Amino acid sequence: YDSGRDGYIDLMELKLMMEKLGAPQTHLGLKNMIKEVDEDFDGKLSFREFLLIFHKAAAGELEEDSGLLTLAKLSEIDVSIEGVKGAKNFFEAKVQALSSASKFEAEIKAEQDERKREEEERKHRRAAFRELKTVFTQ
Repeated sequence: YDSGRDGYIDLMELKLMMEKLGAPQTHLGLKNMIKEVDEDFDGKLSFREFLLIFHKAAAGELEEDSGLLTLAKLSEIDVSIEGVKGAKNFFEAKVQALSSASKFEAEIKAEQDERKREEEERKHRRAAFRELKTVFTQ
């Protein structure tokens, strides 16, 4: 959900995430969700703060009507079972899956680089052929 790829989930990314999870929130609700776990008061969620949501949910520290509790319940991983390390591995796997889209871009770039290399090789062979041709035509 980190569409800005800056390592944080900001207000709009959180909004999109909650909508995709089927639990849309108001703008004020989203701000309150961030505020509830925003340890460094930067207005966005770091990975640590994101995990804090699940820790607080497991400890029963979230309000019943909290959007964060809804998020914790909609989560695909139960931190109380998996532990923080398991959750970290889960989210890293999610990031890896999302980056597979960039794998396609990398393949396209590799093909383009290969074409450039082949074209350079062709130019080099032509130049070598012309050089050889001049030797025989003298």
